[in-house]
Amino acid sequence: MQRIGVIGSGTMGNGIAHVFAQNGFDVQLIDIKQDALDKALSVIARNLDRQIAKGLLDESGKNATLGRITTFTNIPEGVANCDLVVEAATENKDLKMKIFQEMDQSTPDHCILATNTSSISITELAAVTRRPSMVIGMHFMNPVPVMKLVEVINGYATSSEVTETILDLSRKIGKTPAMANDYPGFIANRILMPMINEAIWTLHEGVGGVEEIDTVMKLGMAHPMGPLQLADFIGLDVCLAILNVLYTGFGNPKYAPCPLLVNMVNSGNIGVKGGNGFYDWSHGGKELIVSGHFS
Repeated sequence: MQRIGVIGSGTMGNGIAHVFAQNGFDVQLIDIKQDALDKALSVIARNLDRQIAKGLLDESGKNATLGRITTFTNIPEGVANCDLVVEAATENKDLKMKIFQEMDQSTPDHCILATNTSSISITELAAVTRRPSMVIGMHFMNPVPVMKLVEVINGYATSSEVTETILDLSRKIGKTPAMANDYPGFIANRILMPMINEAIWTLHEGVGGVEEIDTVMKLGMAHPMGPLQLADFIGLDVCLAILNVLYTGFGNPKYAPCPLLVNMVNSGNIGVKGGNGFYDWSHGGKELIVSGHFS
């Protein structure tokens, strides 16, 4: 396995491309717009510069990494000769199904098809292909170049050979794989999202403010950041989408998203990427300024 396709050049896609290229793999990064691909390459270059500043990489390593990444604006050309393709598009099931059909039609028979989805069923995505035994989940954590975990998710039909290949590959790129089976939310988000949702309910019901809730979880539970800050980084729209997958998949009211989260997403307050969420991110800095919605 040498040539890796990555579909989607956003935060997750460019991080996945970065990690594979830095570990010696040829990467074919695919997006529908060249502007998005150019931006992704700039982000990768900046992240490599951060590694250089920390003494983790030298200039030749940076140049070699960037030299292994080729960009494409269409899927058939971008994946035609790949051994593995990782789909990292927006968390939308219909879009992912369409991409998986195109991946299946355009890749060699030996190519493994993976998705970076955080909650959508691997089995459902596999079902639209002619190779369900070769479809698997590779759920990377953000920021990909820094976080060590890869949640490897078996679909109903995923073969043991494909699973072992992806576990081994994850280790080769410096990650620690954790196996999960294909049930709503897998492991990571089945545990994380109800916690975030409960933090939002705690705010919604006036039990505590944004700063107080996050402070309790950081200082009392040793979390590196509070659940509301984390939700802003993930994207409140993504949190809502995952909770809806859990709620629909299990039919259990404990997974129902808090009305405050629904209202915030509907009003466009989706966290860091939108400039405002539980915190105000419009200033562009790292300091935490509580959004005016909760004063």
